[in-house]
Amino acid sequence: MSKYRKLSHSFYYCVYHVVWTPKYRHRILRDIVADTLENKIKTICEWKEVKVEELNIQPDHVHLVCSIPPKLSVSDFMGILKGKTAIMMFKNFKSLRRKPYWGNPFWSRGYFVSTVGIDEEKIKRYVKYQEKEDKKEDGDIDIPLFDN
Repeated sequence: MSKYRKLSHSFYYCVYHVVWTPKYRHRILRDIVADTLENKIKTICEWKEVKVEELNIQPDHVHLVCSIPPKLSVSDFMGILKGKTAIMMFKNFKSLRRKPYWGNPFWSRGYFVSTVGIDEEKIKRYVKYQEKEDKKEDGDIDIPLFDN
């Protein structure tokens, strides 16, 4: 199968590696929060015709390798993705609005984006195995997210 995708008037290969973080880099993206976020990201990507190549959610950041059609800018896509997921997270997890977390913004303002070219497979492996490496470095410290 070809890695090129087709729109009505164009063939394209526009693959990006995108990384973004929760506000203040709080380590909250785990367990049910991470699962809910993953489902929402995949739903939004399907809606916007963005193909998810790899997705890895770490406690304090998200890696996404995706193919974005040329009719949609990376900036517009990230605005939609971060906006819709923030609304959903605050709606589903009301405790995230309380301290020690924050008030309204869920995500940090910016994001990292890089085009993926010849080294696509290397970047996909990096994203896929990022969690294993982070656990080695962090010692896998868990901070409870919700009060019981």
